[in-house]
Amino acid sequence: MPSTRPLPTDSIVQSNTHRFKHYFLSDRTESVAGYRRIVEQLAGDIAGAISRAQQPYSGTSPADLRQQIAALDRFPALGRPLAEVIERTRALVLENNISVYHPHCVAHLHCPCFIASLAAEMLISAFNQSMDSWDQAPAASMIEQALGEDLCGLYGLGADSDAVFTSGGTQSNFMALLLARDHYSATRLGWNVQRCGLPPEVGRYRIVCSEHAHFSVQQSASILGLGSDAVVTIAARDFGEEAGALNAAIAELKARDLLPIAYVSTAGTTDFGAIGDLGALADAAHGHGLWFHVDAAYGGALRFSRQHRHLLAGIEQADSVTLDFHKLFYQPISCSVLLLQDKHRFRYVRLHADYLNPQSNEAIGLIDLVYKSIQTTRRFDALKPFIALQHVGTEQLGEMIDHTIALARAVADGLREDARFQLATPPMLNALVFRYLPTADLPDAAIDAINSEIKTRLLLSGRAIVGQTRIDERAFLKLTLLNPMTELADIQGLVATIRTLGAQLEAEQIEPPGGPMAAAHDSEAACHP
Repeated sequence: MPSTRPLPTDSIVQSNTHRFKHYFLSDRTESVAGYRRIVEQLAGDIAGAISRAQQPYSGTSPADLRQQIAALDRFPALGRPLAEVIERTRALVLENNISVYHPHCVAHLHCPCFIASLAAEMLISAFNQSMDSWDQAPAASMIEQALGEDLCGLYGLGADSDAVFTSGGTQSNFMALLLARDHYSATRLGWNVQRCGLPPEVGRYRIVCSEHAHFSVQQSASILGLGSDAVVTIAARDFGEEAGALNAAIAELKARDLLPIAYVSTAGTTDFGAIGDLGALADAAHGHGLWFHVDAAYGGALRFSRQHRHLLAGIEQADSVTLDFHKLFYQPISCSVLLLQDKHRFRYVRLHADYLNPQSNEAIGLIDLVYKSIQTTRRFDALKPFIALQHVGTEQLGEMIDHTIALARAVADGLREDARFQLATPPMLNALVFRYLPTADLPDAAIDAINSEIKTRLLLSGRAIVGQTRIDERAFLKLTLLNPMTELADIQGLVATIRTLGAQLEAEQIEPPGGPMAAAHDSEAACHP
């Protein structure tokens, strides 16, 4: 009879190890060869999909996509060969993606990527370093720290500044407002939020921003325990911020015994690219004792523009600055940074864990970057701009940005001269907001319906990805011209398509959506009776 005795533990381990090895990238010859084969296959698949694409989206309907995904066995008990899995996925993903490099992909602050940065992504993923401790990412930690210091210098934040990379502008803004909240609590109230929680006065805290600020300001206030009602917006003239309105708003809040703690200035609003006078806004905020944060996720790249860098004058006075590299720096998502004027203010998130970043590490020069981040495990995203900026150079990056702004202004000139379009405002950066105007005298609701349907039909046909927004409750279209490879003829052709489609929808007499607005959910009730 065969023995029923269990195998020795070392035999089990040896057997398992042999079976597991081919799934991982390692120093084994077979592993490296397998990795090389799959990378080459994917590179060919991606190149083929790009060369075949004639429009920014395939036009596959949402229902068809759901059906294709539902047909996949997503949790098989026994795995399949990787080449087979990639082939099945390729048909779904590569043929139904949004092609950000296409000149008619113009809806969002969504950029094409430098090849240099895609190469950096391979290094990041292959070595899977985490940026929380030096012993997980030695050179990477030093590179991120050096790049952060360089950025602080480029934006004039001074010798005591520092930076931390984040997942995006939303997280950078959140961190800035977290630090602003805790700094106010510590310096004005003598209260340690990190140890004691929120102070009794927190219900009086207020964050001030423009009516066109990014939604992450309200979101951050909610998560930080202040509530979105703590965000006070000021009106913007011609979509830009004014120091006079800021001074008046702060004075009014203080007169009501409220505690304004921070002002968030948006250097490049999402819809219009508007930038206020940052120097005057900084003086107003600091004059009233507020933390001055500049959300330059969109407009921060103007620092490298020859023609438009003056728009960022005053940014050096900021207490904190958000930059997004996956916009006008042309980096793959995700990649953002928070710059801080006074590095000592990172103490509000600083913690030590014996197993991760013991204080003894600092004495021997090990940089454990977790001390200034709200993330523990974090990608080496700094490598992407680190490599790309060395390859492209800052002068050429600036020329790319200037090209896109010039393109937006040239397209705006054509829209202004066409009776079938209404231009909301001259472009401030490279975003254009406009709407189609019918030949017939139609009510505003009908015009809104036509413009909304233009956007939807272009998307679902795959011909173009255009944006949408609302101004004074009216529907507008938006072209965000981030792509430096786009030519004027490309956008003129898109505008002509929009004009033709608008006339077609006008003839079809598109009806505005009817029915009363849904009642607010209970969770949206007011804070007080």
